[in-house]
Amino acid sequence: MRARPVLRLLPVVSLLAGCGSGPGGGSDSGGGAVNNVLPIQVSFGPANDLVNGLYTSVTICVPGTESCQTIDGVAVDTGSVGLRLLASRVSLPLPRMTDASGNALANCASFADNSYTWGPMATADIRLAGEQAGSVPVQIIGAPSFAGAPDDCSSGGTAEDTVSALAANGILGLGVFRQDCGPACTGGRVPALYFSCPVGAPCAATAVPLAKQLQNPVWLFPQDNNGVLVSLPAIPATGAPTVAGSLIFGIGTQSNNSLGGAKVYTTDDVGNFSTVFEGQTYSSSYLDTGSNGLYFQDSDTIGLPACPGGDSDFSCPPSTLSLTATTIGHNGSSGDVAFNVANAEIPLSQQQRGVQRPGRPRHGRLRLGPAVLLRAPDVHRDRGAEHDRRHGTVLGVLRRSEPALTLAPQRR
Repeated sequence: MRARPVLRLLPVVSLLAGCGSGPGGGSDSGGGAVNNVLPIQVSFGPANDLVNGLYTSVTICVPGTESCQTIDGVAVDTGSVGLRLLASRVSLPLPRMTDASGNALANCASFADNSYTWGPMATADIRLAGEQAGSVPVQIIGAPSFAGAPDDCSSGGTAEDTVSALAANGILGLGVFRQDCGPACTGGRVPALYFSCPVGAPCAATAVPLAKQLQNPVWLFPQDNNGVLVSLPAIPATGAPTVAGSLIFGIGTQSNNSLGGAKVYTTDDVGNFSTVFEGQTYSSSYLDTGSNGLYFQDSDTIGLPACPGGDSDFSCPPSTLSLTATTIGHNGSSGDVAFNVANAEIPLSQQQRGVQRPGRPRHGRLRLGPAVLLRAPDVHRDRGAEHDRRHGTVLGVLRRSEPALTLAPQRR
C-alpha cells in the first residue's frame, strides 16, 4: 500500500476574506426537498493501492442535455476546490472553454507534494445525488493532443495524469472556497493557475474571471447549497475492509443536516486554523479528506519509528499512543481533540482499507485526514467555511454525534 498524495492546493497569498450566509442559514431552495445524500466509501480506490482513500461517484452531462456519464472512484477532497477528471475516464464531448481571445483555457493545480494536474478547461452539468449544478467549469486532466504543461506549472514535479498516479479517476474538490483561485486570478500579476494556450504558441499564465474558474459545485446547487457534511461510521481499532458513509449537502436546510450546538471556529483567509500540539503552535492547520492519515511534526520530534519497507511513510509505534491537540479558531474559540496513533503496519498487512489511526510525519503543520473521522463515535467535527469580514472562514467542531465533517463554500 502507498501513502495518499497530498491533495492540498498551495495557497495564493493575496486572497481576501469575503462574506456570505452562515452555516445554519437557508439555501434558497425555491422548491421541495431533493435527495441530498451521496454515498461515499473509504477503500483502496480504482488503482487498488491506496489505504484510507475517500471516494464517490460523480455524474457529468453535456450542458443542457441528458447525455450523461457516471464516473466512480472520484476522490472526495476538502483540501482543494473544483471537479478535476482524468481525460481517460471522460467519454462525453464536453465543450472546451476559451479565453477572451478564443484561445484554449487550461488549468494547473500544484499540490503540496510537488505533484500537479494539467489539462484544458471544459464545462459540464454536475449531478450529485439529487442535486445539480449547471454548466460548471471542470478540468480535464491529461487530455490527449493538448499542449504540454508549461514549466510554470510542472516545476519539475510529478504529473498525476493516470489512475495509478492520481490514485483516483478524478478529484471532487469541496474545499472552503467557491472558486479554486478567486480574485487573485482575475487581474494584475496572476499566479500560475490558469493558462491561455494559443495554437502553435506556448501556454502563458492568464487572468480569468470568477465565473470561468473551477467551482465548488455545491454553492451552484439551487438548494442545499450552503455546505456539505461528510459522515462516516466508527470502525474497530483493527480497521475494516471498506467503510461506507454519506456526503450530505446543505447545512440546516433539511432534517438530516442540522448544525446543532457545534462550537464554531473561524479560519484565516486561506482556510487555516491553529493547532497546539506538544507545546508547539501550528498556525497552518486544516482538515483534509484528501489526505489519508494524521499528519504531524516529524518522526524524530514525536519519537515515532517509521514503518518498515514500502510503508515507511507511516509511523509504527510499538503500542497505541493517546494524544491530544488543541484547535484554536481565528476568533479565539478553542477545544481539545483527542486522537490515537496506532501501528499502521498491522492493518496494512491485513489489507484493511479503513485504517483507524495511521500517523505520518509532516513538517510545520498539523493536518487531520479521514482517519480522525473513523475514530470512536463521540466527536462530531463540523467544518463550516463561511467568510465574514473579520475572521475569514468559519469552522464548527466538537459535538456529540457520529463522526462527521461539515464545510460551506464561500467567497474569498
